[in-house]
Amino acid sequence: MAATPKKRIDAAGYNIKEQVVSINRVTKVVKGGKNLSFSALVVVGDPNAKVVGFGTGKAKEVPSAIKKGIEAAKKNLRKVNVLETTIAHRVLGRFGSGLVLLKPAPAGTGVIAGGPVRAVIESAGIPNVLTKSIGSHNPHNVVKATIDALEQLRDRAAVADMRGLPQEKVI
Repeated sequence: MAATPKKRIDAAGYNIKEQVVSINRVTKVVKGGKNLSFSALVVVGDPNAKVVGFGTGKAKEVPSAIKKGIEAAKKNLRKVNVLETTIAHRVLGRFGSGLVLLKPAPAGTGVIAGGPVRAVIESAGIPNVLTKSIGSHNPHNVVKATIDALEQLRDRAAVADMRGLPQEKVI
């Protein structure tokens, strides 16, 4: 299947909330010694509008790295198709060796997720979902696999159009 061009979402129209997933201290060994810097993985989203994005930033200080990560994440926003309180169907997201399974949950269940998956799900504004992170525990891979899973979600109208059926016949 060919990649479809993504329509860029402007962050200015949304009430964006940011969440830092991980901060990593990185060093570059050079002739004069070691250059120390910080790398930050940030997830941003508007729970009411169901948009989410992630970004990474690198700088000499932690606040600057977080700020750069937020700016990168705002350029990388995606719309998520969800029902009122949960997702429409079971989905498996994959990135590298990271796998994330998302399952619909009844109202009142809450977000059953850990670490990076929880950050993405809460930023996307999904109140009830069951998740399982399989494979890699690397936060970058887990966040990207969760975003991949959320992008695979389809709404009823899109599925009906794809199958050539009336919307009432799609379960």
